[in-house]
Amino acid sequence: MTTSQGLTLGSVGEFVERRILKDRIRIERKGEPVFNPDTGQYEPGPPVLVYEGRGAITPVGGPSFVLHLAGQPYVDDTPSRYRVLTPMVAPVASREDTVTVVQSEDPSALKRTWRVTDLGETSTLSVVRITWVDQVTQTSGGAAR
Repeated sequence: MTTSQGLTLGSVGEFVERRILKDRIRIERKGEPVFNPDTGQYEPGPPVLVYEGRGAITPVGGPSFVLHLAGQPYVDDTPSRYRVLTPMVAPVASREDTVTVVQSEDPSALKRTWRVTDLGETSTLSVVRITWVDQVTQTSGGAAR
């Protein structure tokens, strides 16, 4: 009796990385505040690199909306719902991290930024990590890669 492995999650993950995760993205987190002796104030420190590597940004259908209750917007109401796809080996992004496209075949995607709205999804059957984000920039960087 011979056994055949067939299609494994690992082989699907490799295929997805080669064919779909073609852009280069950067995920950063706010750095610790730094004291400025000249002003006597704490100022934002340099961002901390969480991940830089293969990834993809995909819109989710179209603009989303959340019904407002008593005239108050829902805390995560966003006009632009997107997903960031990264390899499973990428660290899990945290709420408020920023995602920037640093290399892409689509020049209009370059330098756009998104804000992470929730922790990356996880599953025992995942081939990519999915992280929900909201677009911060509304104009493209437009520079060629």
